[in-house]
Amino acid sequence: MRFGHFFYPMKFDDSRDEQEIQACLDEAQLVEELGLDAIWFAEHYFTGEVVYGDPLVFASAVAVKTKKIMLGFGILELPLHNPVRVAMQTALLDNLSRGRLVVGTGRGSNYNAYEYVGFGTSTGLGAAQLDEAEELLVKAWTEDNVHFKGEFFDVAFPSVRPRPYQKPHPPLARACTGDASLVEMAKIGRPVLIRGNSCNVTGEKIKLYRDTMSAAGFSDEAVEQSLDQLWVWREMHISETDGQAFDDFLSSHHAAYQRLEDIRAEWNPPEMEISMQRAPLGRADYGEAPNRDAPENLVGGYKRVAEQMASLRDVGVRNLMLTNRGLVSQEKANKSLRLLSKKIMPSFR
Repeated sequence: MRFGHFFYPMKFDDSRDEQEIQACLDEAQLVEELGLDAIWFAEHYFTGEVVYGDPLVFASAVAVKTKKIMLGFGILELPLHNPVRVAMQTALLDNLSRGRLVVGTGRGSNYNAYEYVGFGTSTGLGAAQLDEAEELLVKAWTEDNVHFKGEFFDVAFPSVRPRPYQKPHPPLARACTGDASLVEMAKIGRPVLIRGNSCNVTGEKIKLYRDTMSAAGFSDEAVEQSLDQLWVWREMHISETDGQAFDDFLSSHHAAYQRLEDIRAEWNPPEMEISMQRAPLGRADYGEAPNRDAPENLVGGYKRVAEQMASLRDVGVRNLMLTNRGLVSQEKANKSLRLLSKKIMPSFR
C-alpha cells in the first residue's frame, strides 16, 4: 500500500496566510522525510477552504523543496483554466520535479458553485467542457503545429515549451464522485481518484471499476496497472488513543463543515446545479471498533487506524490520499504523521 499526504488546509483566518503557507512547505519536507509516497494538492478558492488557493503555484514551491516524493493534483478543476496554459504550467512543473508529477483532473465540486461564478462560468458548462479541455491539454503536451477547433476552444500555436519531462506526458487521472463517471473512465482504462465512503462501499466501487475494465476488453495486466494508480481520499488523524484523536479532530471537522455550509448558503446561486455534502460523523457515531459499513474517517489511536487501513486493503485499496484538513495544531499534525510512519506504514509495505 502507498500513502499520500493530501494538502487540504482549511484556514479561515486570513491574518495568518503567510504563516500557514510556510507551515505547509515545512510539512511537505517532513512528509518526504517520513517516507510517504506522494503529496497531493487541492484546488478551492475565495474562502480559505484551501489556504494556498492556487495548487499550480504552490506545487512548484513544493517541487523545489522536495527530491523524490510524487506530486499529484487531486484535482485541477480544469474547466476553471485555459488548458493550453495548464499544459505549459504542468510541463514546467514536471521538469522542476524531474518527472514526479501526476495530473488529476475533474470538473470540480458543485458543492461550491460560487467558485464557478467567481471565474465567470457555471457548473453545467464545467461538466461539458471537461472532456474537450483534457483533449486539448494532451495535444498541447505532445504535438507540434496544433490547430484545435472544438465547441469551447478554438486555438492554434506552434508548440508548448517546455515539453513535459515524462514522455509522452505526465500521467492523467480523473476524479470520480459517482458510479457513472467511474464506469466511463474504466471503459477507457483511465486511472481514477475516488472519495472515501464506508470501507465496504469503497470496495464496491473498486470492484465496479475492475469489472468494467475487464468487460471493456483490457488485459489482466492493464487492469492491474490501472488499479495500482487508483487513489482513495480519506480524512486521517492519529493519536496515541482513540479518545485523544476524537477530541482533537471530530468537533473541529464538523465546525469547518458548518462554516462552509454557511458560505454556500450565502454565495451559491440558487439556479445552479448544487449537490449537498454529507455532514461528517460525530463522536457518538464511532463505536469501540471500526464499522466497515459506516463512512468513518481514519481517526483514532494508531491501532484503530491500522485496523481501518487493513480493512481498506482487504477490499482492494492500494493507495491512500490522507488529509487532516489543517484542523489540528501543527504539533499534533506532525505527531499524527510520525505515528503513521512509525507505527502503521511498516505493516503495509
